[in-house]
Amino acid sequence: MINGLSIGSVYALMAVGYSLIYSLLSFTNFAHAVAVTAGAYVSCYLFMYTQPNLLLGLVASLLGGALVSVLIEILVYRNMLMKRNSKKLYLMIAGWGISTVAENLIIIFISSISQFYPSELTSMGSIQLLGSSIGKVDVIILVLSILSMAALQSYISFSRDGLAIRGASHNLQYASLMGVNTDTLLIKVFAIAGVLAGIAGLFMGIKYTAYPTLGSVMTNKAFISAVLGGLGSLPGAIAGAFLLGVIEVFVAGYISSALRDMISFGILILVLIVRPSGLMGKSSEDKA
Repeated sequence: MINGLSIGSVYALMAVGYSLIYSLLSFTNFAHAVAVTAGAYVSCYLFMYTQPNLLLGLVASLLGGALVSVLIEILVYRNMLMKRNSKKLYLMIAGWGISTVAENLIIIFISSISQFYPSELTSMGSIQLLGSSIGKVDVIILVLSILSMAALQSYISFSRDGLAIRGASHNLQYASLMGVNTDTLLIKVFAIAGVLAGIAGLFMGIKYTAYPTLGSVMTNKAFISAVLGGLGSLPGAIAGAFLLGVIEVFVAGYISSALRDMISFGILILVLIVRPSGLMGKSSEDKA
């Protein structure tokens, strides 16, 4: 259960980024995977040349993820959306393209071989709880992920920027008419999504390894989580991520690890057929 919640919390960090951007722009940012991979590689290479320090790696990964995410918004999406008024489908295709290009650039200029984190971080030992052996890494990941999401919720709920984000999630154009600088707001939203993605990349790298397709593999699960919870709903994304993480671990532990991904994507198909709005999402329609 702890392992499932730990994995689910990392999915939640990525799924929240999906939902934040979807709530404002109504398209799925598949380039989000690049920020996850950037967070994993930046922290991994930092640990190669410095003493393994989780706090230092956390700062480096969130800065790397935020920088990559903001650059994608400024150089690609803003040009397509604001200047050319491109269809949302084209933005999704562009996101896929960016993710694929980034993966191949890593293979060309770095390596296709997995990069391993220092053993001081990956082998922290375990603690005993109610007769079960629980990895310290899983507990740390779970706690830090929850703290990160709590900080985001506080920012969205109580800050001036949070008020602007909540207003723009209803209608970006109306928010602009009310005096919100939407260009700056979008940069902030992409930066927040990138911060969470970078942290998720660090945690995934510690738990597994850093490899070129890490972001795309893991954000597929985050996308399923966001759809399960309801795209555009932050509480829904978090609930869907925790639920998916627990389901995957129980399927792998009690049925077969080979069926884990099949079950996950089966849930995605089932949700899209039965309830496309997800657990907490709301059906929307154009109004005059």
